[in-house]
Amino acid sequence: MRCLLLLAYCLLAGCLRWPDSPPPLPTQAATYDSNKLRAIETAIRDARTGGELPGAVLWIEHNGTSFIRAYGKMSEQPTQANAQRNTIYDVASLTKAFATTPAVLRLWEQGKLALDDPVLKYIPDFAGDGRDAITIRQLLTHTSGLRPDISLAGWNGHAECIAKCCAETPRHPPGTVFVYSDINFQLLDEIVRRVSGQRLDAFCEKEIFGPLKMTDTGYNPPIGKRNRVAPTTHENGHWLRGIVHDPRARKTAGVAGHAGLFTTAPDLARFCRMLLNTGKLDNRQVFKPETIAEWTRIQSPGMKDAKGRTARRALGWDVDTVYSSPRGSRFPVGSFGHTGFTGPSAWIDPSSRTFVIFLCNRLHPDGSGSVVPLRRTIGTLAAESLKGHRFP
Repeated sequence: MRCLLLLAYCLLAGCLRWPDSPPPLPTQAATYDSNKLRAIETAIRDARTGGELPGAVLWIEHNGTSFIRAYGKMSEQPTQANAQRNTIYDVASLTKAFATTPAVLRLWEQGKLALDDPVLKYIPDFAGDGRDAITIRQLLTHTSGLRPDISLAGWNGHAECIAKCCAETPRHPPGTVFVYSDINFQLLDEIVRRVSGQRLDAFCEKEIFGPLKMTDTGYNPPIGKRNRVAPTTHENGHWLRGIVHDPRARKTAGVAGHAGLFTTAPDLARFCRMLLNTGKLDNRQVFKPETIAEWTRIQSPGMKDAKGRTARRALGWDVDTVYSSPRGSRFPVGSFGHTGFTGPSAWIDPSSRTFVIFLCNRLHPDGSGSVVPLRRTIGTLAAESLKGHRFP
């Protein structure tokens, strides 16, 4: 009798679910159109065959259901090695969106700075010659009026880099024209250092990457992880592998606000998931919901670039500019993301609860690859693959 009662209890328990337990995730087949996913794979294969990139890692996630693939090689020279899901990539300007911007917004959350503060409040040497009115928000949205880059000549190290930035004269009145500029994020790097008292890499590890458990994300990857790092180009007699490709970031010991971050698709997926969950991940509120709302809203709805083209940006994020190729032709304005010179991109759409991460080292081995058309194709097909969402 006791055995019968125990069996009945087990059968009953198997039919019940606790009221607060989440429903099971839909299967991949129920979430994505397999024909569209195959079209993405064909596009990546064709780009590889055309010499545009040696390989890549793709992560598409919709409502918690993922499609993840690694393609081709992470390295062709000096030895061949296949790309893996956890391959570590130099993500170039994704640094702006996934390191520097959240660092600034963490300090804003903590009440240690205001987004509309003038830069000179924190960097007094930035005064004069039209710089006085430039704000932190304008640095984050590339509307400061500063030119794209400082010269590579005549300086070395972070302090001299900032001195050069502080000597720049705006080419446009602040807040009037979108000009994508690494100088903006070099200055933001310095603000983070001065306000927090920590170097940018240390602050990001403590406040962002650590809490998000992004265990393979950071600057200057350690020797023990070099075998997983995808190399970029061959310079000065050696391959850049675990050494940042950007020459200005290289002159600042690999740590900079505009470039220098190394990361993996699984780590970026955790970050994107946190954004879609209004700052929460693994039952931990990493950023406040109001921070996420300010971070991702369009800050400059009527902005144009110097050629009169639409240039809508969020804080640190691209929304609708000439650089928005990963949005493709289906994700709506209001979705956001970023690209990097070495080939990577990430695009996030809150309306469909979808993100697309594409990591590659298109410069390897000879610096000649281009993935702009491929990123656009991937964005379009990823949106079209979603079975559970119809875009306007």
